[in-house]
Amino acid sequence: MSSTTDQVPRIHLRGDTEIPQLGFGVFQVPPEDTADVVSRAFETGYRHIDTAAAYRNEEGVGQAIRASGLGRDEVFVTTKCPNPAHGYDAARQALAGSLERLGLDFVDLYLIHWPIPFKDLYVETWKAFVDMQSEGLAKSIGVSNFQPDHLRRIVDETGVTPAVNQIELHPRLQQAELRRDHADRGIVTEAWSPLAQGAVLDDPAIAHVAEAHDRTPGQVVIRWHLQLGNVVIPKSVTPERIEQNFDVFGFELSDDEMAAIEALDAGERTGPDPDTFTGG
Repeated sequence: MSSTTDQVPRIHLRGDTEIPQLGFGVFQVPPEDTADVVSRAFETGYRHIDTAAAYRNEEGVGQAIRASGLGRDEVFVTTKCPNPAHGYDAARQALAGSLERLGLDFVDLYLIHWPIPFKDLYVETWKAFVDMQSEGLAKSIGVSNFQPDHLRRIVDETGVTPAVNQIELHPRLQQAELRRDHADRGIVTEAWSPLAQGAVLDDPAIAHVAEAHDRTPGQVVIRWHLQLGNVVIPKSVTPERIEQNFDVFGFELSDDEMAAIEALDAGERTGPDPDTFTGG
């Protein structure tokens, strides 16, 4: 295993656990390839794997964990409640199914995947999450794609603040207001689509920074996330890219370079709007 594993910072979460700040996402990784891809990630040094019931590849993640020889306490596993499983009983059944597919007794972090406001069930779903955490089925609980109003409502109605909000976040969608809300509430910000599905990698400003550090544009953007304090979960199925995305601890961006990337914010999403997404 890579000696660089210990270089990955860990961030304390509500629920008395710590999350590795750099993880490995498996969104859009084909189920039949997942075990091999995650095994490669483990060999590279990743110890944080982010999956979801909706990705249909939890079984492959579980296979890779069992094949890795790593202890359960060495691997941080996140999965997410699927959109059709909103509601108290459905959410409990969803986690039971995820645990069975993963072959685990608990997950380190369980997230509501989307708020799906038109169903108006995310508060009931969150109540199930609170109970499942108390039962030891999830060490920490959080949400994904929640807006400030969604966060305010679940906290006001349950008294329990999410450990994490995993949101679309990249140089063209920096979500500064939402990140401030997270900071005020003690919620950790986690970035999905951290490279904007590759759309930011040919930006001249990022290319200039990459050239200055003799790094790839992807490495620069991941480093930007880390220095902002985001948890970041880049995904790749290419061995070389998996390794490059992990090799981000031997350089640091200057204040001017961070500011140059901050100037790229354009409010551009690659995914759905959480206020209107219906889960389809």
